[in-house]
Amino acid sequence: MSQTMESSMPMSPVGFVERRNPAAVERMPICERRQFGNSHEELSPEAAELAQAIDQYKLLHRRRFITFEEMLAVVKSLGYQR
Repeated sequence: MSQTMESSMPMSPVGFVERRNPAAVERMPICERRQFGNSHEELSPEAAELAQAIDQYKLLHRRRFITFEEMLAVVKSLGYQR
């Protein structure tokens, strides 16, 4: 235990990224972290289609959560009507 904390921590190849800086955000690769990426496997085909459409909407509009109005728009875009 003679090592210091600094020498035992892995170094990041990119280093610190200041995400509040708009110029740094423009250079960052666009990728979405997903917690439940493969959770559509046990759904019915219709539910899986809805889940995928909602995921696509969220990716397209860079939203983590959507409102009921947005969900209704996704449902209508799939052709459902009352």
